[in-house]
Amino acid sequence: MQLYTRSAGGGLPVVLLHAFPLSSAMWLAQREGLSAVCKVITPDLRGFGGSALGDDEPSVDVMADDVVRLLDREGVDRAVVGGLSMGGYVTMALCRRHPDRVRGVILADTKAEADPEAARANRERIAAAVLDSGTSVLVDEVLPALVGRTTAQRRAMVFGRVRGLVQSAPPGAVAWAQRAMAARPDSFDTLRGLKVPVLVIVGEEDELTPPAVAEAMVEAVPDGRLAVIGKAGHLSAVEQPEAFNRAVSGFIAELAAGSPPHG
Repeated sequence: MQLYTRSAGGGLPVVLLHAFPLSSAMWLAQREGLSAVCKVITPDLRGFGGSALGDDEPSVDVMADDVVRLLDREGVDRAVVGGLSMGGYVTMALCRRHPDRVRGVILADTKAEADPEAARANRERIAAAVLDSGTSVLVDEVLPALVGRTTAQRRAMVFGRVRGLVQSAPPGAVAWAQRAMAARPDSFDTLRGLKVPVLVIVGEEDELTPPAVAEAMVEAVPDGRLAVIGKAGHLSAVEQPEAFNRAVSGFIAELAAGSPPHG
């Protein structure tokens, strides 16, 4: 299984893992805006964008192992690894399985707790519906919660771009990813055991993983800091890319300078 990846810039390697049900295309503004301060690596997770789905059983652990194989191919020993939403789940799985490969962690608009039973059942329902009828169910049920109220009301071009990415998601990858996310474990023990700095980012209008969820993750890690992105919802990197990039750039500068732990 091979991940399709795009890279930009040089310096400290930073892997950014995309949200469900998007692709690495969501990171366009990060590849452009962060390339002056780091090497931005943006893979397509299994089945999305340019990546093959393969035959493995659905699991965030499988996706995490994919990313480590990508690092091996890129000749990267340790990287800052981050992700938004589903990408955050994969990031936490990578931290659990391959802690020696992680230089720092970025968790954006995501959560550490496992799904309750009702949420798992809903993921399975959506997986089955997409396989049966295509991605229209995502436009009706998933898309509205992906962006904040400011974007929905005032940024028609951004909303249209997100809608296009959602509509282009392959049904097989959507179902596989939903089942992988439904099966993921609680990751708070993983967060408590991290020995590297962590940046948690959240949109102030994120209703799926609101600021209180982000604050709980910051409190769990030994060395954490929180960035709240104003007028952004769940896709903070897409809705407010300049503010998101400023938060990441500051974190990268801190890591590069070898600042002592705090938080």
